[in-house]
Amino acid sequence: MAFRPSSLEDDLQCPVCCELFTDPVVLNCSHSFCRYCLDAYWKDQPSKPCPVCRRPFPGKSPPVNLALKNIVEVYKREQERPGHKHSHGERGGGREQRGRGEEEREEEEGRCGQHGERLLLYCEVDHEPICMVCHVSKRHRGHRTSPVEEAAEELREEVRASLGQLQAKFQTFDKVKQECASTAQYIETQASKTRAQIAQAFEELHHFLRLEENARMGQLEEEVELKTMIMKEKVENLIRKTEAMKNTISQVERKLEARDSIFLQAYSKHQESLREKLSGPDPTLVTGALINVASHLGNLKFKVWEKMKENVEFCPVTFDPNTATPCLSVSDSLTSVHDVGHQPSVPLNPERFDRCVCVLGAEPLGPGTHIWEVEVGGREKWNLGVVAESSSRKGELQVHPANGYWALALREGGRYSASTLPPRELSLKGRLSSVRIILDYQQGELSFYSATDMALIYTFRDSFTERLLPFFSPGVMKGTSVSKAIKVSKADITVTLDP
Repeated sequence: MAFRPSSLEDDLQCPVCCELFTDPVVLNCSHSFCRYCLDAYWKDQPSKPCPVCRRPFPGKSPPVNLALKNIVEVYKREQERPGHKHSHGERGGGREQRGRGEEEREEEEGRCGQHGERLLLYCEVDHEPICMVCHVSKRHRGHRTSPVEEAAEELREEVRASLGQLQAKFQTFDKVKQECASTAQYIETQASKTRAQIAQAFEELHHFLRLEENARMGQLEEEVELKTMIMKEKVENLIRKTEAMKNTISQVERKLEARDSIFLQAYSKHQESLREKLSGPDPTLVTGALINVASHLGNLKFKVWEKMKENVEFCPVTFDPNTATPCLSVSDSLTSVHDVGHQPSVPLNPERFDRCVCVLGAEPLGPGTHIWEVEVGGREKWNLGVVAESSSRKGELQVHPANGYWALALREGGRYSASTLPPRELSLKGRLSSVRIILDYQQGELSFYSATDMALIYTFRDSFTERLLPFFSPGVMKGTSVSKAIKVSKADITVTLDP
């Protein structure tokens, strides 16, 4: 079956530019496109979707569609051949004829297709333009109508309003797309830094274990050397004594074989020598000669772990850097935070505070009693406390229990207050350098103490219905280039053995 040239040309057109393929490439889904069109379409689209079926392309660069490229080249040569009935000139004339036909149709537009009259009215019931004949016809009789100019202007305003909403939605999508792209890059940065910190932490543990292993191996070798030397000296001493005894036995045995007169002459001497040899103590085995295996292997892992805790820090609360306002910097240990100015590379993820200078603890707090201390010395203002897990973190925050925030605050001028509504001013004897926070979840109590003398500052009493997160707001230090960090104090590690 022969195909019409126009149909063949349609098949040889790129779906993106609607022109004949140029340097065609093919995707896994079997759709083909001009390489330039595909590269332009994929710009700012990391997933590389197919323009037709939206299926992602997993590779780096799609291969050339050689078969399609050859067909396009043959088709072009056929079209350019002189006298061909579908040469470019004739096709151009066809476009001119089509253009004239479109102009004729455009001239005919604005007229009723049924009556040939101008469309002067708009039927607000059937939502279509009509002519005067249609207006009096049975189909539109009694329908509310308006002049096409008025209806068009009114409907244009509706379309403009919808278009404005769509454009606003497009802006939202575009902004979220950019945020997601920057978040993907930030994830790589986070992953690289976290890998390095994990590797460093384990290298420190490995180094400690290697040192401990070498020390314990050294203790074992010292004991082996000492006890081997003791047993060697013991054996050598026994060898000397047994040789002497052996010589004495041989001499006495020879004298026993001698004549009676000779035996009797030497009797006293030999008897004295035998008494001397017999008078010494019998040899004994050495007590404690074996390696003290129990001292080397008894609870070995526990002893090493117990010693390791002297070199390991534990904080009951650590910061979650994914919640920190972009102007805050959290230390690598996740135990201190201070303001460093805006960091544009930090993504505004849903968990993060965006306007208020805050950061949350990493672990939610539920039933039980929770205790932590925070070093705040050197800061002119701060907030410390807890926040409900579902509380808002965006925009300006109203910190009080009704919004899920229970906090103690310091403001400029050394004014302390509890975040009640309205705030309750507190009178303290001196400036706080460290605050101890105790949360009794079941009792619904959150208490603040001065960590230096354990003087009670304030206690919130409420009914907690969801998990809470430790809340920190270090504020922004003005007029100084270096700010003192808010830091969670280390807790002592103790081991309790149950009998």
